[in-house]
Amino acid sequence: MANREELGLIRGARGGQPSAQLALAKLYLYGSAGLPKSLPTALHWLDRAAQQGCNQACALIGAHIPAELAMQSTRPLAQWYERAFDAGVLRAGLVLAQLTLDTPAGQALDQARRDKALRALEAAARAGVPDARWLFARYHGAAGQAGAVPDAAERRLRSAPLPGAAGAAGDPEPSQLDKLWRAGRTASYLERALPLARALADAHSCGGPLALRLAPDDVTLLARCAVAGADTADPADIQRFREIAAHEHDRDAQLAMGLWCARMQVDGTRTAVGEGSANFKKAIRWLTLAGEQGLAAAWYALSRIYIKPEFSQRNVADAQRYLERAAEMGYRDAQLECGHSAWRARRENESNDVRAAYWLQRAAAQGCAQARELLHKIAPRGAGFSAALPPGLATSQPLLAARLQLAALFRLTRAEALLLDVRAADHGHCLVVDIRASYGRSKRRLVMVDTPEERQALDALGRLFEQVDCGPAGPEGNYRQRLYRLKTSLPYGAPDEQDYELAA
Repeated sequence: MANREELGLIRGARGGQPSAQLALAKLYLYGSAGLPKSLPTALHWLDRAAQQGCNQACALIGAHIPAELAMQSTRPLAQWYERAFDAGVLRAGLVLAQLTLDTPAGQALDQARRDKALRALEAAARAGVPDARWLFARYHGAAGQAGAVPDAAERRLRSAPLPGAAGAAGDPEPSQLDKLWRAGRTASYLERALPLARALADAHSCGGPLALRLAPDDVTLLARCAVAGADTADPADIQRFREIAAHEHDRDAQLAMGLWCARMQVDGTRTAVGEGSANFKKAIRWLTLAGEQGLAAAWYALSRIYIKPEFSQRNVADAQRYLERAAEMGYRDAQLECGHSAWRARRENESNDVRAAYWLQRAAAQGCAQARELLHKIAPRGAGFSAALPPGLATSQPLLAARLQLAALFRLTRAEALLLDVRAADHGHCLVVDIRASYGRSKRRLVMVDTPEERQALDALGRLFEQVDCGPAGPEGNYRQRLYRLKTSLPYGAPDEQDYELAA
């Protein structure tokens, strides 16, 4: 379900704001906590943003939208791929050629556009974009019959070595490297992949405009080498691999670049990596890009930056916003911090303990021992009151029977079981047990709903009270009447005299 910020983007996008359309398209392109990954929906909003002159939307279309999806569109999209290719996105050249050269029979095709599409396809093939080489051979053969492309272009393409991981004779196949990585053999992976990564980086830095985009396998290889060789390889090489992969939209590399620029770890702890002082402006840029691609750790790192005293734009509200975004995406440390923050603020707002319990319960479910410890402090389970239901009580007095079941299930005291407003107390993840208005000596407390069985039982019992007034004016009467009814129903478990004194 979309959160409040995402709903605002949806409203803005529908209202025609290109910035909102672009931001919403990115959420659908990479996926987020509230919106699923959907290329068709992303294309819809990118197309609308591109119609308003958004160059970044054109670049994203060229980099991420495949030809199969573009061909299904009812609108012509070739112009966006052409703009993306002109901006240096070589992958867009492959799709541009497919959209332009696959013209149905009987439709005229401008020769200048055909030539440009072939040049784009040639550039993509030379850069190692998958499928570009054989498509160029196919389209060039068709164009060669018409004399549209000189034979020299094909000779240049055939003689140019591809910069990909499997481009040269004797290089290991990408599948072999992938098996080493998935098996956790990082040392073997680095030994075989490091020379390829260096060759890729050299080709990228010397290739000029034609090398602005790399194939996905190449980007993955660079990013993995940056991780595997962080402690053993040349730091200059590692930084180069990481930076290239980050520019090619690898989210893990973007996170690593952001942390390197900030000279810190994900939790904000300072590191001695790199020379010079931290550059928080660059760090925020990289971390935002990684977060927009669905990396919760990036949002958590951003929250740590915005509370740093040395950061000139320190903003506690922004820090909390990024922290909650990371927590909503399931980042355990962010959930723990949200729980601590809400618990510390309970004096400002009594209901903050409910929010604290929510985040701590989610962190505890991921194995956080600190969250479990604090959760036991916030919502301890007492001894409670329990009594066996006599036969027929559920039929003759269903509300009283339901209250006795609640007492046994959540270890409520006798007064809490009799006076609890079940509908108001249920907050989904916990019960807020507050009977101070009717029972002066009680204290407000929380009881966690820990298991699916407890949740199911609470829902079933709560349905009995949906149309019932749980106050003293309701059918159950005041506390004295409820206590008397309990005594007569359970003669073997008579209430304490203290209960009668409080009810009098």
